[in-house]
Amino acid sequence: MLDVILAGVTKKYKDQVVVDDISLKIGNGELLALVGHSGCGKTTMLRLIAGLSQPDKGKILIGGQESARLKARKREIVMVFQENLLFPHLNVADNIAFGLKMGGVSKKERVKRAQEMLNLVRLPGLAGRYPSQLSGGQQQRVSLARALALEPKILLLDEPLSNLDPKLRDELRDLILLLHRRFKMTTVLVTHDRDEAMMMADRIAVMYYGSLLQVGKPVDIYCRPVSSEVANLFGQCNYITGFLKGSEFQTEDYRFTVPVLKKGGRVEACVRTEHIKIIRPISDRPSGVVIEKKFSGGYSLLKVSLGGMNLIAKDDNLFDLHVGDRVGLDIDWPQVHFNQV
Repeated sequence: MLDVILAGVTKKYKDQVVVDDISLKIGNGELLALVGHSGCGKTTMLRLIAGLSQPDKGKILIGGQESARLKARKREIVMVFQENLLFPHLNVADNIAFGLKMGGVSKKERVKRAQEMLNLVRLPGLAGRYPSQLSGGQQQRVSLARALALEPKILLLDEPLSNLDPKLRDELRDLILLLHRRFKMTTVLVTHDRDEAMMMADRIAVMYYGSLLQVGKPVDIYCRPVSSEVANLFGQCNYITGFLKGSEFQTEDYRFTVPVLKKGGRVEACVRTEHIKIIRPISDRPSGVVIEKKFSGGYSLLKVSLGGMNLIAKDDNLFDLHVGDRVGLDIDWPQVHFNQV
């Protein structure tokens, strides 16, 4: 296993800064998810770690050694791209063994390793097929097997599941997790899928226009986002601006009792939809009018007009609610995160 350290890394393309003064440590055997909107620099980060691009400023350490001084084949890093990039004229076994062949591994060992990898990714009988004869999920498994055949210590995954249907995505996600833990590889996963990041990663690094906004465990990123940009990447959030004073949160129209916080002053409360419970109107609780309803299987999303603001809440369909109905709202304030503004 190897750790990866980025120290003040900056990368430009012409005059555009794509990665801006990023410092980050990825620990031995850790699975780190890089999350952010399209064009925020996630893939560039992978290319920098892989050595496919060089930073304009800063340095990258791989296992304590500066990466610029390491030859590509000695980095023990393999990158799996969003597009599988299999050779169409080679069968599955030869695709998996291609990197081994380039490394001078004997044919006997290549055949053995390719079959081991096929068994590992649960495609034992497909050695003789060609990429055009495989489904998208099978092709991505072969790409993963080709990477693992090289026995990397660092595995870089660039949105490997984005082109798959939901069922295949779930299966391959579980397989990647299994292989990551089995081989104890340091793994960096680029994804725009918040559920994928939350379920797979030990830590999540949130990027925004080339910068790191927040790095932390999934529960911290979700429950304690440092900004609305971070919160919005991980589900719907209601933002309520007001003032904290002791155990009271004051908005323009309401006063709420909240857990006593050390910091007061003007704040923005990030209230997740699941932290608002729909109840029948009660005199001592805030109430509003349903102005929109969206059904989503086991629950509905309700937009409720409350004073001068609209809040989105999850309704578990216990009430047969319709647009125009008045409802009460019970906010689970201990679960609400406040940011100074």
